[in-house]
Amino acid sequence: MIYEMRVYRAVPGRLPALLKRFETITLELWKTRGIKQVGFWTTLVGESNMELTYMLAWESLAEREQKWNAFMADPEWIAKRAETEKDGPIVANITNTILAPTAFSAMK
Repeated sequence: MIYEMRVYRAVPGRLPALLKRFETITLELWKTRGIKQVGFWTTLVGESNMELTYMLAWESLAEREQKWNAFMADPEWIAKRAETEKDGPIVANITNTILAPTAFSAMK
């Protein structure tokens, strides 16, 4: 198992719209594609309180590439994402890290 950690920094004032998009649109589309989320967090104390961090679980890099690329190309996702951004962009930038658990990690 590998894990993907993604950190989205929202445009100022747009974090509620980003959270709503994940809750009402993105998670349902992921479910239909077999994309497994580990968890979601907002930043309570840190560099910015405009961040959403989440983790995804993958069996392999090949699974990640196949499922993520299919999701990103999905016409339904493209249309719904555009609709949520009709009042302007939601995300200022995204960082992405692929992680492998150590032998002593509680999560394998």
